[in-house]
Amino acid sequence: MRIRLRYLARVNPATPEFDRLPDDAEVSFLPLEAVWPGNKLDVDRLRPKDQVSVGYTRFREGDILVPKITPTFQADRTVIATGLSDGIGAGTTELHVVRVGPSADRSYVRYLLSSKPFLDEGEASMTGVAGQKRVPDDCLRDLIVPVTDAHQQRAIADYLDTETARIDALIEKKRRMVELLDERRQFLTTAVITRGLNPTVALRPTGIDWLPLVPSHWKVVRLKYLATATIGLTYSPNDIVSEGEGGTLVLRAGNITDFAISLDNNVFVTTPIPHSLRLRGGEILMCARNGSPRLIGKSAVVPRTLAGSTWGAFMVVLRSRFNSFLPWIFGSSMFSQQIGLFATATINQLTSATLTNMAIPFPPEQEREEIVRYLNERSAQMDEAVVRLEQQAQLLAEYRGALITAAVIGELDIPGAAA
Repeated sequence: MRIRLRYLARVNPATPEFDRLPDDAEVSFLPLEAVWPGNKLDVDRLRPKDQVSVGYTRFREGDILVPKITPTFQADRTVIATGLSDGIGAGTTELHVVRVGPSADRSYVRYLLSSKPFLDEGEASMTGVAGQKRVPDDCLRDLIVPVTDAHQQRAIADYLDTETARIDALIEKKRRMVELLDERRQFLTTAVITRGLNPTVALRPTGIDWLPLVPSHWKVVRLKYLATATIGLTYSPNDIVSEGEGGTLVLRAGNITDFAISLDNNVFVTTPIPHSLRLRGGEILMCARNGSPRLIGKSAVVPRTLAGSTWGAFMVVLRSRFNSFLPWIFGSSMFSQQIGLFATATINQLTSATLTNMAIPFPPEQEREEIVRYLNERSAQMDEAVVRLEQQAQLLAEYRGALITAAVIGELDIPGAAA
């Protein structure tokens, strides 16, 4: 027999325990960015009850939290609320709350809400405008529960706890290997652009803390002698139009990913663009200001295909005839150390004057070409390894999803779960 979830759990129920707390009691507070599966759930934020009593979703220990807005819903960040202060929490209104009754197993229902049929149905049932679509609560209430016996549900959940933990550990290893490769890339880049390819070359002191030694025949020059820096376009929200409405693409910090230009979450504007703010391709685009200090200094070379587009006021474009060498400078820890002197938690910006006054190790032309060629080759090898690891992690994630789906609908032969 199959029944709907509404008969085993309540969706978005009242939480009278919240009302019984004194006004000055602190409750766990969950914005959407704190809601992650398993032990990644961040319950460290606390808020006084009287600050979150209106306009927030209430829940209690053991409730299942289901993000309802795109794209968080599709990312399957459903989690069981645990570790809440006094067992009570409040959070974003972008959460559905599922409170499982005594006739069902909470962990099984949580896995059911991560199964592909539910995720597909939820996405298909979303309502709202693009970018702001939400899963209605009836989609949860009407979800068919394939296995209704609580003991069978518990056996399935125990099996999935073990198997998904094993798969998650494998995925984490793949991701850690990607991180190590990225660290290795930066270490190698820094070593080569500060010492060159000859380990026996004589060195000389520079008198600069972040660049104490360089090969004795190298120069140390200010970036302003190698490149010009231009801050980007200022525009208002009224200038923004949809893609295809004749606007100009504006590159922003979000368009820089892993030292490459990513064309996700694009912005187009109808503002007149001066010739000096039109990209030709081949320039270096860098984040000069952002809410997060770690994004300051992130850079990428603009591809020729984006000629004619522009860049935002929080960005800077560097034009130079040394654009094959400079990206390796900007990808080094030597450069990020200089950035750290200016882009602090209180300033969070890098002016064009500050940037172009930074000290850069500068080898002779032939050596620069050899360095660029060597780093291009080694980086390409690392890129191939990263792609393989990311593909393996993706396949493991897909297998995990398929395993959850097969288990919760009763297709697997699990000890203790037989009808």
